[in-house]
Amino acid sequence: MGNRFPARDRFADGAQFIDGQLRPGTSGRTHAVVDPATGDELLTYELAGEADVDAAVAAALAAFPGWAGATPGERSDALHRFAAVLAERAAEFAAAESLQCGKPIKLSTEFDVPGTVDNAAFFAGAARHLEGASAGEYSGDHTSYVRREPIGVVGSIAPWNYPLQMAAWKILPAVAAGNTIVLKPSELTPFTSLMFAQAAQEAGIPDGVINIVNGAGADAGERLVGHPDVVMTSFTGSTAVGKRVAEIATATVKRLHLELGGKAPFLVFDDADLEAAVQGAVAGALINTGQDCTAATRAYVQRPLYDAFVSAVAALMETVRLGDPFAPSTDMGPLISYAHRDRVAGIVDRARGYARVVTGGAAPDGAGLAEGAYYRPTLVVDAAQDSEIVQSEIFGPVLVVLPFDSDDEGIRLANDTPYGLAASVWSRDVYRTGRATREIKAGCVWVNDHIPIISEMPHGGYKASGYGKDMSAYSFEEYTQVKHVMYDNTAVARKDWHRTIFGDRL
Repeated sequence: MGNRFPARDRFADGAQFIDGQLRPGTSGRTHAVVDPATGDELLTYELAGEADVDAAVAAALAAFPGWAGATPGERSDALHRFAAVLAERAAEFAAAESLQCGKPIKLSTEFDVPGTVDNAAFFAGAARHLEGASAGEYSGDHTSYVRREPIGVVGSIAPWNYPLQMAAWKILPAVAAGNTIVLKPSELTPFTSLMFAQAAQEAGIPDGVINIVNGAGADAGERLVGHPDVVMTSFTGSTAVGKRVAEIATATVKRLHLELGGKAPFLVFDDADLEAAVQGAVAGALINTGQDCTAATRAYVQRPLYDAFVSAVAALMETVRLGDPFAPSTDMGPLISYAHRDRVAGIVDRARGYARVVTGGAAPDGAGLAEGAYYRPTLVVDAAQDSEIVQSEIFGPVLVVLPFDSDDEGIRLANDTPYGLAASVWSRDVYRTGRATREIKAGCVWVNDHIPIISEMPHGGYKASGYGKDMSAYSFEEYTQVKHVMYDNTAVARKDWHRTIFGDRL
């Protein structure tokens, strides 16, 4: 069964990490963290309220001058130590992530935790490389150069599907650039964000640089976004909530970064490697129980391969093993909560009125599964392009497959949703894939694969999937202020351009 994470012992002092200390929240309300695999209560903690957000922002504001004034090398050294602490505690982080999320331990161990360690190592190096235009005499009489400066206190909000990785994506580029941060994770999954901040403290990152407030979005989240001392908001979550975040942030003229919903197309041309496409579709649709904004959710398969693809995907889905997240043999865990499982089931049940469920479409009733928020891998066909199951983000283990005829039609259908976060293209023809990667409107387009991410490359979307980038050196565009500095080189008091003001008096 694996070693369960002792949350009650670890967070007995509270689930808010402010100015280097765990403390209870002051909202007057509590929240119970529930193991979605069993329904067992893991920890009940006091939620953060507005006063806790204010205290966290004040701590970040006080820590900002010292951290911003550190040299890039000093920040880099601290982040290298941070990466080492994370690596030393990999097993502990994996256990906590699997327990609070219900994700299989092999996913936490092989994907979430190593990706986070790598991200920390990447930003440790990136802290020394804040790029700008070369200094030069662009006007002829002046020397110009560009400075990149930290912007101040960042207020970030992260979702529950990848709590550890999302904490890293929000925190690391911000602090590498010299900013301080207050992160509000989802109140459903507080453990690994708190552990992340504690590991940073152990690595020597000063108190107040990284603060965590665990509270509800309507009070703690909105207070953080609207706080007058927060100069930037980075939000990852649904498009609907993102619109509310944007509304609050723009009222205080904040910099805003949004990574929102997705409905990734999986475009299979008739010359694709069928076996590779089938394997990729099932893996891409079911990773993290489909609770991934880049998950393969709608496969468009050119008609000559359509029937074989549907049959093979259904057969492979039926071999996926649901079970205890801590069992090494488990392929897929539960959804995050019973309420979310019911939401996913509702979308599939409504689709029965206009489409066909080939496999899945129900909660399992096997031993050890009935108590958890499990839902079987589900394949749906015969849906219309404008139907709910094709157009709406499901965020569960559900793949819908539709046929297409011409390449023009396939690309048009791939673009035909409000979202544009990720997509994949499957073909042996480099010209076909080249055209598709150019014409599909998404922030990431994979060719003959789906899902892999790397620290060196940016992550972010088009259209209703938001704007701005996580990871990579491009993320510094979000977390630094670009300043132009211009020196006069002439030592002449009266410049030629003064004639435009003083006329013939020169």
